[in-house]
Amino acid sequence: MGSDSVKEAGPGGVDARLAARLAELRVERGWSLEELARRTGVSRSTLSRLERGEISPTAALLGRLCAAYERTMSRLLAEVEADPPQLVRAGEQTVWRDEESGFTRRSVSPPHPGLRGEAIEGLLRPGADISYDGPPVPGLEQHIWVLDGALEVGANGHTYELREGDCLRFRLWGRSRFRCLGTEPVRYALLVVLP
Repeated sequence: MGSDSVKEAGPGGVDARLAARLAELRVERGWSLEELARRTGVSRSTLSRLERGEISPTAALLGRLCAAYERTMSRLLAEVEADPPQLVRAGEQTVWRDEESGFTRRSVSPPHPGLRGEAIEGLLRPGADISYDGPPVPGLEQHIWVLDGALEVGANGHTYELREGDCLRFRLWGRSRFRCLGTEPVRYALLVVLP
């Protein structure tokens, strides 16, 4: 779409959220439209129409604005993605089973680009023993809360035995291991927060 094209998205669409975010960024810096025009080489009237959501930016215009606001285009677009659903119904939660290892993973609150945390329910059958070479992101924050049963957790060179109600928290830099202790399954909540 050209910079003077009429917006087709509704009031809650991505174009409207992008227009509102661009206006917020300018106000956060205390810049007038004239100051932003000077920094970007884009006319004040075009910037005004853009912030009011009357036009959609071209890629080149968005690139100039991203440079002025010191943001990558992907970061700016992630900031205007639709809000994640506040309520995730049990029937909509993804469940993954690894029958071979005896592990069931329910994504209670799935990850979203605008959020840093997620909640997972883990279930290990008796005798299940799972090891990971390292975290997907170094320094990943984890909180493990045992809901039923007993769990052995190895993390960062230490081993912990957790019983019902116990909570272990740490930032993971290396290998980790989860092992069901006892003759009953262990069910636990895993809260993961990106660094």
